[in-house]
Amino acid sequence: MSLARRLISAGFSDLDKGGRFLGARELDGIDQETLFAGLHLSASPDTALQTLVRLIEKHPALRELAAADQDRSEPLYRLLGASEALGEFLIRHPEHLDVFDERVSPEPQAQDPAVLRARLLASVRADAASPRPVAGLTGPAAYAALRTAYRRGLTELAIRDLCAASPQDAMPIVGAELADLAGAAIEAALAVSRAEASATFDPADVAAVRLSVIGMGKCGARELNYISDVDVIYVIEAQGLEDAHAATIGTALASGISRAISSTAPEPGLWEVDANLRPEGKSGPLVRTLPSHLSYYARWADSWEFQALLKARTIAGDRELGARYEEAVQPLVWASSGREGFVESVQAMRRRVTDNIAPAEEQRQIKLGPGGLRDVEFTVQLLQLVHGKSDETLRCRDTTSAIAALSAGGYIGRADAAAFDSAYRYLRLLEHRIQLFQLRRTHLMPTSEDAQRFLAKAVLGPFSSERPHPDALIGTWQKTKRSVRELHERIFYRPLLNTAASLSSEDARLSPEAAQGRLAALGYRDPRGAMRHIEALTAGVSRRAALQRQLLPILLGWLAEGVDPDAGLLAFRRVSEALGTTHWYLGMLRDSQAAAERLCHVLSNSRLIADLLEVSPESVAWLGNDKELKPVSFEGQWQEIQSKMSRHAEPESAMRLIRLIRRREILRIAIADSSGLLDQDEVGTALADTDRAAVLGALHVAENIVSDGGPLKTHVLVVAMGRQGGREIGYGSDADVMYVHRAQPGAGDEEAQKQALAIVAQVSSLLTQPLKPAIKAERVLTVDADLRPEGKNGAMVRSLDSYAEYYRRWSLIWEAQALLRAQPMAGDDGLAADFVDLVDPIRYPVTLADTELREIRRIKARVESERLPRGADPARHVKLGRGGLSDVEWLVQLLQLQHAGKHPALRTTSTMEALDAIEELELLGKKDSQLLRDTWRMASRIRSANVICTGRASDLLPASRRDLEAVARWCGYAPGQAAVFEEDYLRMSRRTRAVFERQFYGQ
Repeated sequence: MSLARRLISAGFSDLDKGGRFLGARELDGIDQETLFAGLHLSASPDTALQTLVRLIEKHPALRELAAADQDRSEPLYRLLGASEALGEFLIRHPEHLDVFDERVSPEPQAQDPAVLRARLLASVRADAASPRPVAGLTGPAAYAALRTAYRRGLTELAIRDLCAASPQDAMPIVGAELADLAGAAIEAALAVSRAEASATFDPADVAAVRLSVIGMGKCGARELNYISDVDVIYVIEAQGLEDAHAATIGTALASGISRAISSTAPEPGLWEVDANLRPEGKSGPLVRTLPSHLSYYARWADSWEFQALLKARTIAGDRELGARYEEAVQPLVWASSGREGFVESVQAMRRRVTDNIAPAEEQRQIKLGPGGLRDVEFTVQLLQLVHGKSDETLRCRDTTSAIAALSAGGYIGRADAAAFDSAYRYLRLLEHRIQLFQLRRTHLMPTSEDAQRFLAKAVLGPFSSERPHPDALIGTWQKTKRSVRELHERIFYRPLLNTAASLSSEDARLSPEAAQGRLAALGYRDPRGAMRHIEALTAGVSRRAALQRQLLPILLGWLAEGVDPDAGLLAFRRVSEALGTTHWYLGMLRDSQAAAERLCHVLSNSRLIADLLEVSPESVAWLGNDKELKPVSFEGQWQEIQSKMSRHAEPESAMRLIRLIRRREILRIAIADSSGLLDQDEVGTALADTDRAAVLGALHVAENIVSDGGPLKTHVLVVAMGRQGGREIGYGSDADVMYVHRAQPGAGDEEAQKQALAIVAQVSSLLTQPLKPAIKAERVLTVDADLRPEGKNGAMVRSLDSYAEYYRRWSLIWEAQALLRAQPMAGDDGLAADFVDLVDPIRYPVTLADTELREIRRIKARVESERLPRGADPARHVKLGRGGLSDVEWLVQLLQLQHAGKHPALRTTSTMEALDAIEELELLGKKDSQLLRDTWRMASRIRSANVICTGRASDLLPASRRDLEAVARWCGYAPGQAAVFEEDYLRMSRRTRAVFERQFYGQ
């Protein structure tokens, strides 16, 4: 066999370099067969060969081990091929090559933590038997000695790990020893720090300060990585010293630990000692007494801090003080699930699983990505916190022990627990092998084929001679990630279903109390009610019940992600009961994940949509097809209404169908809006089309009623005003209108006026009067004609000639301003065109007199003082409050009155179109225009969100945290960002008010 083929067979990537190194003189005397047999064991034969040559150059005696039989040389080749960084360590310190002399076992045992502690303390000449060891070395010499001893221990562990028959089985042992080794290094660093502090403070005072180092996170849990920050908390106690002086010495000791571990020295630093999990984080003191810790936890701590304490364990320093700390905080951990804000904290934990992942890294993440280590750890820790309050067997720190305890206690099914444990061990093994190569902190799957080939070999045990292709590695990893995601749903929700449905199963079943506790932790505020809904959905042996038992583990999770999972689950139950065994519904839930997830999302986030779906369950079918969610055009709705009216001559029957069509289309628009299929402008236009079609239908029915089969004496025109006229309405908008009529040829003015009054009275009644049976969940369209000439004191309907006479003789400036939003909505097209011709000169004057400007300003000030509801916070009223919709619209309308006579681009009923023209004409600066635009859009979105989320119309930014969270999500903010959303709106509205006052009042 040629050399090139042998190199390929052995797994080399760089054949040229491999050939050159094989010819190195350092390898003289080593049988090539023996050498290739050893290199074949290496995960990276390229790295193993190059490091071996460099090591023999430094220490020629190593040639004998490299040439020895495989039983003796295997650790050498496995280590050099798996860790370039530890190979470099041995090159720097060839005196530690005796690490290969010890025989390794295929079933490695953990090193005694006490032995590790003694070794590390001895490296800095400290007495391990002393209650407070003090090092005999200080400064860079001590740091180098400590780090060298640590890396010696790390090398020994890596050899045992790499030679383990089953690396996955050995993973917990390796993680535990890595944590013990880190604890020993911190113990030695503390001894060095004591010696260094004694040069600054009185040695007796230093000796009087008892310091305990509490390990947190993976170190506390004894499941550390090869390279990782070590999270710690420092606790001190000093009898006979003033608190301030003791704290100063304690801070110096803690700082000295970090200096010994990671500062510049001849031997590179180990890792960062991270104390940011301490009370108050970076802002808090580095060290505290135990009473100070407990005082903080009792008064100020957030829920996540108690969850972090789940892993707390004394790793160095004063053991007795550490034990007292552990004993004091443990009850706080297990009571945390009953604390206010626990659910929100859990949801924040879940979001942190994927937060801050760069998009380019998401698919490469082993730790943070979907189906990664954090998913496993989140699931296990949450189940511990929920059930560990009453079951002490679950109070384990490390993940693998916790999975076993949850399975033994019946909280996780045995098969699921075994699969979850296996997936976790595999992912941790990947992480270990990636980090071990260069001892760099990374959690990313490598992208190069060579690196993936190395990793595919590195995760195999010594009994495997294969060298898998990178595709096999990636395939196994992807399969594991999918398994983790599926297992999360099964582990969390399947036992709930088994309990609810009283199934006879070998799988996990929970007590009613445990099931309710689990639901409460997920955000269900009425766990008993939730269990009743689950029981109703899954009881029996029907096909529907069987399918619901299969799907609910996933659906419950999606519902729990909403703002109101209880309401979502109730609505889901009602929809499911209404649709019964409908084949398309069950098929959609089973076959369309997107549709099922969208259903859960809308039911748990929108009261309006949930209410409408409960009474129109057939509309659920739209969720699986985006085309079905496209709003029906005005023309399409009007054509359908005409068809319905032609077959239903009775006014009540016709209006029922017209109002049902409107209810249906509002639901369609709301679902499309929630699914991100429509932008805000498209929502306003679609809702305006729906209202227009309903008003036009009501007008035709009213004309038929009043004419009673005879000829009409007059044509009636409905003119939309306000936001309806601008086609910028929301889900809670009324229909502001004016009515115009024109007598038919031959009809007298008096009889035409009388008929017009009758028609408009019928229009309002037909749209609002209760029907029998009632239309459930209808958002009744209220018609408001208060913007007509003379307001409430004026005639409800006028002829076109009457309008012309009124505007010529008596029109006030507020009426011209109101006409800026006037747009024909329903009625005769010729009359509509003539009305527009009539009002255009009035609403778009050539000039605006100073007296009119003063009057507009006076009216606006009066509106602010009189129309704001009593007790309402002006900062939170999005319509009439400071910087709200009214401010933006009045400023835009003032500029239209001043300039539209000269600039046709301003002649629009849309606030947003007018604002665009204002910016284009440079009547306002770009920054001011954009601020007004953003604030108007957010305020409009908030008004709609109040209706969508709560089912109630409101012009106030919610004060309730739950409602605020719901509105924030509807406005596009991420879960948990309600406070950010609130501050954003208040800040924007403050700035908008400043622009308004400057431009409107000239201040």
